[in-house]
Amino acid sequence: MRFELSEDQKLLQGATAEFLAAESPIEVSRQISETDEHGFSAAHWKKLAELGYTGLLLPESVGGQGLGPVELAIVCAEMGKVCFPGPYLDVVLASQVLADAGGQDELLSKVATGEAIVVLATADSVWPGSPGDTRFTAGTLQGRKYFVPFAAAADCMLVITRQGLVLTEGPVDVEPMRTVDESRRFGEVTFDCPATAVADHKLVDGIAELAQIGAGALALGICESTMQAAVEYSKGRTTFGKPIGTYQVLQHRMADMLLRTESSRATVLRAAWALSQATDDAVLLAAAAKHYAVESANRITRDAVQIHGGNGFTWEYNLHRSLKLAMTLEQHYGPQDAMLERALDALPSV
Repeated sequence: MRFELSEDQKLLQGATAEFLAAESPIEVSRQISETDEHGFSAAHWKKLAELGYTGLLLPESVGGQGLGPVELAIVCAEMGKVCFPGPYLDVVLASQVLADAGGQDELLSKVATGEAIVVLATADSVWPGSPGDTRFTAGTLQGRKYFVPFAAAADCMLVITRQGLVLTEGPVDVEPMRTVDESRRFGEVTFDCPATAVADHKLVDGIAELAQIGAGALALGICESTMQAAVEYSKGRTTFGKPIGTYQVLQHRMADMLLRTESSRATVLRAAWALSQATDDAVLLAAAAKHYAVESANRITRDAVQIHGGNGFTWEYNLHRSLKLAMTLEQHYGPQDAMLERALDALPSV
């Protein structure tokens, strides 16, 4: 099957690319990540809201656009190209959980207009599998969560506890957790504050495929931009009087980059379409798309670094930004080994 974007989807893709090129090319994204206290631009976030991006999947009744997984994949792919800093995907996922839970229209309207940032707090420990101690009793939330995305900038958090999913506006204590990727900020959050029960915590499982498609789309954007950077560099860098791109060994490597990029595009968009249509294989395709696209992003960025030679390892070049984001995506929105297990479990029995 050959998947083609609709005319409206192509317009969304073009408009997103134009906005990011004008407002936050990778050089600007990099500067913001390195200098802003919260790791993203409040001005850019306001513009995203004005253009309807923060309410992309939310229903029109709360000021959203009412779009779906394919459109989210389109937007995230463009953001991945420039390593766009900020909690965009995290807010989309958290707001989707709120929409599914119901009864949160006022907060969702604020999310759609950019007035509120809501994120999920799910990790109970630094090491996967360790038991959590976060609890909700008598209207009070107590405990600790790790790797909460952009915790210092969040207005509200959706927190998984033993008693269910709860919503809190704090106050909370946030301790920054440094990672290799400056474009993604994480915090260790300590709770001892009022909260409100929202739903069963299993509701978060319902957005797992959406998270995987969003992460896979970010990785697709990384594949595209780093492949293009490698191709352009190979045209201008000369050795022995001719461009290095004329050497067959590098042509083979760049051909592999193209193969992985186009395969990632196919898997991500196919998974997004399957989720939008609620097909039986949506779980399998989403897990496979996330795993393959993120694996490809890591391979392509490393190959791009090699093609750039010594320049590829320098701070001045932007390749390390893409590599760091690809490494982050390996562990978040579903670790790579868990994606393989999820895909295998979803395979139809024979």
